[in-house]
Amino acid sequence: MDASAPAMFAREFAQLNGAISTAVRGKVNAIGLVLTAMFAGGHVLLEDVPGTGKTSLAKALAAALRGSTGRIQFTPDLLPSDVVGANVYDQRTREFDFRPGPVFSSILLADEVNRASPKTQSALLEVMEERHVTIDAETHPVPQPFMVIATQNPVEQLGTYPLPEAQLDRFLLRTSLGYPDHATAVALVADSARIDRTSAIRPVIGTERVAQLSGLAAGAYIAPNVLDYIVNLIEATRTDQRCELGVSMRGGLALARCAKVYAMAQAREYVTPDDVQALAQAVLAHRLIITPDAQIDRVQPADIIADTLRTVPTPHAGDSRLARAAS
Repeated sequence: MDASAPAMFAREFAQLNGAISTAVRGKVNAIGLVLTAMFAGGHVLLEDVPGTGKTSLAKALAAALRGSTGRIQFTPDLLPSDVVGANVYDQRTREFDFRPGPVFSSILLADEVNRASPKTQSALLEVMEERHVTIDAETHPVPQPFMVIATQNPVEQLGTYPLPEAQLDRFLLRTSLGYPDHATAVALVADSARIDRTSAIRPVIGTERVAQLSGLAAGAYIAPNVLDYIVNLIEATRTDQRCELGVSMRGGLALARCAKVYAMAQAREYVTPDDVQALAQAVLAHRLIITPDAQIDRVQPADIIADTLRTVPTPHAGDSRLARAAS
């Protein structure tokens, strides 16, 4: 890797974060997590109460990229063909033509994804994992890079269909925005005349640049002791008595991919244990299934990840850099 690559990556990462922050104020960390998922080639689930800016964040990211965007408002009557597209008979040519759905875009906003039926939710599974859809035995690839940003409201459960564990595991990370601090809230109220703050965002980079930066991040170095630390974390969740199901290997791979991007965003070409710890909650917590007894005791997945980070021994941070220099 070129010596200037980490600094260049960090600079463009910060430019994207700054552009999105003009529309979603006071949420630099949450924006950074979404950008981390994008450069790691994954998808994001934004889960929060109404009015915290979930949809604005997804729209702002789409506006900051020179690429195609799609948006689906999930409702109970939404059909799988409304998501992925369908073959439509053309009477003029007497042939079936494929009409692509909204998933054929670089950034797809799946708004209130838990309001659609399980059948429609499952239409996203193949395209999220395989980057293509299959209709009538014919495979159609989606544009690259491809990212799904799904939102859901955890408070209002009437008329919703909880996402199954298999689909939750498809999301690289889950995060929330939360309410803004007092000063930010005052600034937002003062600027209430602006209905759509994303309209002023100008594209920062194109989708082809996203692919290039993703390739750079994939080349970041993870020392053997840090790899061992990641595996120890996910194995600890599997033996925790409060977990009915711990973190899968997909979760471990996701944590390693995100840690590489996170390190590059700090202008480093190597991953430290601090990078892993900073991402563990967002990447791992939504992959846990809590036992019924633990649910009665109101144990949250975040509590288990926090306990795991405290109990699993942390490798020496300096070893990561020394191992990189010796390789």
